[in-house]
Amino acid sequence: MNDPFPISPPRAWAEIDLAALKNNLEVARAVSGGNLMAVVKAGAYGHGLEPIASAIASSNLAFFGVANVGEARRIRNAGVTTPIYLLGPTWTGEREEIVAKNWTPCLSSLEEAQHFNSIATAAGQSLKVHLAVDTGMGRGGFSPDHLRECMPTLEHLTHLEIDGIGSHLPSADEDKEFTRGQIARFHAVLAELGTSRFKWRHLLNSAGMLAYDRGECNLARPGLMLYGVSPLPEFQQQLATVMTLKARVTLVRWLPAGHGVSYGRQFVTPKPTRVATLGIGYGDGYPRHVSGNGADVSVHGRRCPILGRVTMDQIMVDVTDASEVSEGDEVEMFGSNIPVAELAKKADTIVWEIFTGITARVTRCYPPETPEHPHSSSPPFTKTPDPP
Repeated sequence: MNDPFPISPPRAWAEIDLAALKNNLEVARAVSGGNLMAVVKAGAYGHGLEPIASAIASSNLAFFGVANVGEARRIRNAGVTTPIYLLGPTWTGEREEIVAKNWTPCLSSLEEAQHFNSIATAAGQSLKVHLAVDTGMGRGGFSPDHLRECMPTLEHLTHLEIDGIGSHLPSADEDKEFTRGQIARFHAVLAELGTSRFKWRHLLNSAGMLAYDRGECNLARPGLMLYGVSPLPEFQQQLATVMTLKARVTLVRWLPAGHGVSYGRQFVTPKPTRVATLGIGYGDGYPRHVSGNGADVSVHGRRCPILGRVTMDQIMVDVTDASEVSEGDEVEMFGSNIPVAELAKKADTIVWEIFTGITARVTRCYPPETPEHPHSSSPPFTKTPDPP
């Protein structure tokens, strides 16, 4: 293939700061006071599964948390040997591979446990498992009462080793009273079954880690905070931005007063306006729902408003007051100047969806780490835990 142009410069790309990622991991370690399961599901929240897992594989993690066997397989194929934990219920077609590759599932039912035990028995091996307890999420796990009834049977499944127990907090960033009740229910289960019988005890996600005491838990599951966003705004300054989404200016021109911009003519220029067209759109994962809601981009450190509707491949912005802007310039769609949380709010969605919605068309770039990252000297993490 004698193509003289094998790789064209991207119009849209995401710069992933691995030093910032590691900074945030250490913040999570400091606040958790214990061991960590780094949650890397959904392509490490859109940051790139293999590069992220490889970057922090040597960071003394207890587990990588994934959603399915496909993600687990990709981590192993990348040469990463950190233990892998499957965060949700598994289905029958996945379980043989889980046993064969010694990944750790969480169990939500007695039937699931018995099937795993039969596969492990046939393979002549023992499988470490965790018990999932439904303390209020409603997505999976044993109810506390059902778990109490099932424990004698679970303990007699000879090829399963009950290595841990966990639950999940659906409202730690929104409903303190409900969350306190969940924490109390989980610790009541631990007390009844015997805390010391479980090597790993985990409940707290990013919001839980930031706002509540860990109690008898010795493993935490940071997700969003690893990627530089606090689910609780008051802790945001402790974290470093990991992803910066950028696009290229493809065209700059003047439009006269009364000229429509984009589909539906949602915006009509009130005066002569200098408009820059950017090579990014909702086909790249930039949220269309920010259209007309006052979203900005950053060009040379200057905020410039988006005009009209976001289209599939292009976005128009007002650069009338930014005379230095020209074709080919880099534009920050979100990052250190345009917080992704601000963008999510204007799109009436959540940061998790913004990150994981960035499509494969957007090139992920991993600039070399510098010896002294600007966030490396940030003050130690402090918090005022919510009372139990």
